[in-house]
Amino acid sequence: MANEYYENPLIARYASRSMARLWSDQRKFSTWRQLWVWLAQSEQELGLSITDQQLAELESHIETIDFATAADYERRLRHDVMAHVHTYADDCPTARGIIHWGATSCFVTDNTDLLLLREALQQIRARLVSVIDTLAGFAVAQRDVACLAYTHLQPAQPTTVGKRACLWIQDLVSDLADVEFRLDHLKARSTKGTTGTQASFLELFDGDHDKVRQLERRVAERMGFADSYPVTGQTYSRKVDTQILDLLSGIAQSAHKAASDLRLLANRKEMEEPFGKDQIGSSAMAYKRNPMRSERICSLARYAMSLQSSAANTVATQWMERTLDDSANRRLVLPQAFLAVDAILLIYQNVTNGLVVYPRVIERNLREELPFMATENILMAAVAAGGDRQELHERIRQHSQAASQRVKGEGQANDLLDRLAADEAFADVDFAATLNVLDYVGRAPQQVDDFLAEVIDPIRAKYGPTGELNEDLRV
Repeated sequence: MANEYYENPLIARYASRSMARLWSDQRKFSTWRQLWVWLAQSEQELGLSITDQQLAELESHIETIDFATAADYERRLRHDVMAHVHTYADDCPTARGIIHWGATSCFVTDNTDLLLLREALQQIRARLVSVIDTLAGFAVAQRDVACLAYTHLQPAQPTTVGKRACLWIQDLVSDLADVEFRLDHLKARSTKGTTGTQASFLELFDGDHDKVRQLERRVAERMGFADSYPVTGQTYSRKVDTQILDLLSGIAQSAHKAASDLRLLANRKEMEEPFGKDQIGSSAMAYKRNPMRSERICSLARYAMSLQSSAANTVATQWMERTLDDSANRRLVLPQAFLAVDAILLIYQNVTNGLVVYPRVIERNLREELPFMATENILMAAVAAGGDRQELHERIRQHSQAASQRVKGEGQANDLLDRLAADEAFADVDFAATLNVLDYVGRAPQQVDDFLAEVIDPIRAKYGPTGELNEDLRV
């Protein structure tokens, strides 16, 4: 029965098809076979007895994997790599004797992981760039829409909607830099041997150290890496995994923060995520327009952030040259961290493509608080007209306390400006001139312009069009 067993929701509901395909068994084990081909090609070039016919046979069966046969071998042998060595050998009888020649299991497992990690990071980079680009367009459109800013989740000096969006973008720009750094510093494990000493390859080449080093370089180059890690144990250092999980957690943190802001703003009725024509917000409350996409971002982000600790504990407990308690954990953590962050960015892209802003609500909310924020300007204007600053400050304080009590204690409108206008001490103040909201946002619009010109335009120039990265959300 199709629905009889548990199915990972990251694949069934959330992540993109491209990321799910990347971590598939087909991709994993065909990459093993590709690595065996690259190894054999490099060994032939360095003088080992491998024929062109054997290489051609290996190349012709890279993708044609008999998974049932491999599973049967693994049940008997209890060793996944040897199961696939035998399965490949069944497909390639002429090349049977040279498959995996001189290699240890981690030659295929670790090098495959590094190849998949690199491609997964490239996919994440493309999604990051796409979200940054979309949010930047939103920031331009909203650069001078004045709104309340909040510190301590209490009304503070105004900002603009566009400037707030730049805060979200800045976090993603930082994440993009982390992705680039990790891609730049990712290397191959290549042909390091059983405990990282290359002893088997030294034996294979009759003690010729130069050929062993050439083999390592050639395999790394065929993998598309400029270099390999200078020293390893049986595995490449699991510190590499930790660093990658750290950056994936960082992306999740950035998305969680922005999605949380959107949820709060939806509560204020200032902004909303897209809401489908037939979408149902609640099974009971038909009027509801819940921010379910932003909530899903936060939910998946919490999961992605939690995986960070697994990678940290794995690297901390790799005794000496290697212990196998990393294996089962990494099978779970590495793919699922990427699938979760891919899903997060997929939803983030969907949300930012359809953000809805309600300027009149934003203006109303701002004007309810503006009288308190205008008091400093009013004080300065009254002093300039000849008033005593200390006396004026005290009058403003008393009027503010009374107006605050009216708002909080009685649920009435803020009448602070009316109180001040009726006070003879402020008779010479032009109150209308103090209520232009854009006078209170500082350089927020200009900061949007500067940020886009100095930070975002170079990113756009570097990456160009990101292509069609949007996928329909399945739920």
